[in-house]
Amino acid sequence: MTVVTVSPKSQVVIPKEIRESMGIVSGQKVQIMTYQNRIELSPWKSIKELRGLFKGIDTDVKRDSDRV
Repeated sequence: MTVVTVSPKSQVVIPKEIRESMGIVSGQKVQIMTYQNRIELSPWKSIKELRGLFKGIDTDVKRDSDRV
């Protein structure tokens, strides 16, 4: 576990090891949210970057006979 300090301007530095493992580069946006009393950061990707993410996924849905 890595501990960081909040600056007087309420800023934190993401440690280099974590930035590199997540592919976060300077100037990139990250999404921040709270979840069950903790703060989570996720690399933000535009819709354009997500294109093709689910390529090849099976989209067939088995439906009930009354839902044809």
